[in-house]
Amino acid sequence: MAYTTAQIIEKLRSLQVIPVIALENAEDILPLADSLSQNGLPVVEITFRSQVAEQAIRLLCEKRSDIFIAAGTVLTQEQVIKAKNAGADCVVTPGFNPKIVELCQNLDFPIIPGVNNPMAIEAALDMGNNVVKFFPAEASGGVSMIKALLGPYPMLQIMPTGGIGLKNIKDYLNIPQVIACGGSWFVEKNLIQQQNWDEIGRLTREVIAHIKIK
Repeated sequence: MAYTTAQIIEKLRSLQVIPVIALENAEDILPLADSLSQNGLPVVEITFRSQVAEQAIRLLCEKRSDIFIAAGTVLTQEQVIKAKNAGADCVVTPGFNPKIVELCQNLDFPIIPGVNNPMAIEAALDMGNNVVKFFPAEASGGVSMIKALLGPYPMLQIMPTGGIGLKNIKDYLNIPQVIACGGSWFVEKNLIQQQNWDEIGRLTREVIAHIKIK
């Protein structure tokens, strides 16, 4: 299905955690997505840091249509086109690039652009984006920085990513404007390389159990 931005916000709020994934083999996405979905997280952010990102998105879209697919670390207009044609539900970028945002808007392709300062936030708002990725979260001041930015920009809907783990994820999620947190600690590259789907499943259950404890 084609998601609207409002539907994406609702979807991410219901999930709260987004696995940020870098792959070496596209075929690994199917058992990886199964491990995530069967343990409570039917969502992936497949990053274009990998040469097989487009192939993995296409494969997942064709074989596991119930999984929400974000295309991450999108840096070029060519990658936007590849992500859309492969079937991704939205684009996530590490920074704010007006040309990328404009292309996504022209394609009616939802985008969550990256920001970490007032200048980037105002550029995003000026182009109609109030749903943003705060990246790199911890290195940019973490929870205290987000709270400070929300003073003048309370309309933001934020997905922090970068340096987030079990030790601090609830601190982020306790901020009302945070819709979900991106993280890779439970889908680390070495676990994927080892095809250790059971451990990824266990870590996924651990994450979900942790964030549900008030």
